[in-house]
Amino acid sequence: MSSKSEFLWYIPNDVKAGHRRDAAAEGHNSLETLTAQAEAIQEHGWKGALIGTGWGRPDTFTLATALVARTTTFEPLIAVRPGYWRPANFAASAATLDQLSGGRVRVNIVSGQDDLAAYGDTEGDQVHRYARTKEFMRLVRRLWTEENVTYSGEHFSVSGSTVAPRVEARGDRRHPRLYFGGASEAAERVAATEADVQLFWGEPLDGVHERIERLRALSRELDRDLPPLEFGLRITTLVRDTTEQAWADAEAKVEQMAKGRSGNWSDHKGIAAGQRRLLDLVNRGDVLDDNLYTAPGRFGAGGAGTTWLVGSAADVARSLGKYRELGITHFVLSDTPYLSEIKRQGDQLLPLLR
Repeated sequence: MSSKSEFLWYIPNDVKAGHRRDAAAEGHNSLETLTAQAEAIQEHGWKGALIGTGWGRPDTFTLATALVARTTTFEPLIAVRPGYWRPANFAASAATLDQLSGGRVRVNIVSGQDDLAAYGDTEGDQVHRYARTKEFMRLVRRLWTEENVTYSGEHFSVSGSTVAPRVEARGDRRHPRLYFGGASEAAERVAATEADVQLFWGEPLDGVHERIERLRALSRELDRDLPPLEFGLRITTLVRDTTEQAWADAEAKVEQMAKGRSGNWSDHKGIAAGQRRLLDLVNRGDVLDDNLYTAPGRFGAGGAGTTWLVGSAADVARSLGKYRELGITHFVLSDTPYLSEIKRQGDQLLPLLR
């Protein structure tokens, strides 16, 4: 697998204990606990971690800042929402943290559902939502790379705006990378022109291949004026010493989920297109490709927990290698318990991927 591939983990950032069946320990959300995860991430070969966002969770940017201050190489992939932030405020905050950390900031732009009214935001339909996201990404990038920016759009405007401190170019990295997700047509049009990295959920190889080809074609069609779009995979990886042990543990986990189920994601109305694609996979079978386990989606698992890559380190490395052959270069992996899996997968899986 190419040395250009980058491997990140995930930090849940949730006030409730037991996220995705993690150990529900006291102090799960303390600075000490989260710092221990960030330190383990940098010590066991990971580049950094995605930090989740959403109203009702601790503020993602504040947590990222705290973890950067406690570590030396850990790179937070900070999930942010247009509307929660205005572009100039966000551009200045991110530029400041990037300067203080020596260029460690990454950004994941999220346009999915949230409790917008709780923080005074409103959104129209999907077209409106993605039009605003597109403006946000374009304007933030301009504020990072230009001075005296004046812009008047449908959703945002600035006049004579120069962000300080200036973002320092580091090699071919002109500014913090903008990651983006979304599988609808409107989302893909934004990704094709504005994102640095398009993140996919854990779909089978044929689905990821089809989407990469479509996004590359869209980039050409829409006259993308940025470096070529890169691609990433956000997925749960259940790794054990042997294939048999991994599948036994995976099936036991799903059995526990089935006992405690409180409704299925597919019962929810208005599910995002990417999540709907994952839920529909169970109709194709419980195991797709070699070891993509879809059964968790039957019992209420959502997001990156909907499908799992299951097996020994060699099995999972082989599967991730196939995604790499399709053009995936950014991997955001996780499993619970988070801390012990950071170490296990860092020590067993990552060396096979380098």
